[in-house]
Amino acid sequence: MKDKRLSVSAIKEGTVIDHIPASALFKVVSILNLDKLDTMITIGNSLGSSKLGKKGIIKLSKVFFKDDEINKIALVAPCAKLNIIRDYDVVEKRVVEIPDEIIGIAKCVNPICITNNEKVTTRFEVVSKSEVKLKCHYCEKITDQDNIVII
Repeated sequence: MKDKRLSVSAIKEGTVIDHIPASALFKVVSILNLDKLDTMITIGNSLGSSKLGKKGIIKLSKVFFKDDEINKIALVAPCAKLNIIRDYDVVEKRVVEIPDEIIGIAKCVNPICITNNEKVTTRFEVVSKSEVKLKCHYCEKITDQDNIVII
């Protein structure tokens, strides 16, 4: 029988974001502005996963993320893993982790919060990491994972 699998090219240098919940894949694409990149990107969605049921994966050639970008990934895909590729080999594996405090990367859901009405940097305490919940430092409004808006 003929093999009907398609292969995806390996990347020489870059990052693979793996174990993204299928429902969060395009949120990750959006918050990282991956549609604006001028480099090779491979996106797979609804792939089988023993842990997640269905997962997404993103392979990015010549792209390496800064800590604030990794924190954005953690907010929408807290179980994601990053594989750093150098010369076609995985040289580092990182599990994204939600920090205890989120500064300047998410918007408060409270329309009357000072951060939505004046030039004040947003600041949140992470009150739950398993089902992401953020508490605004200024108005104390709780934002759950479904309502987080990345800025």
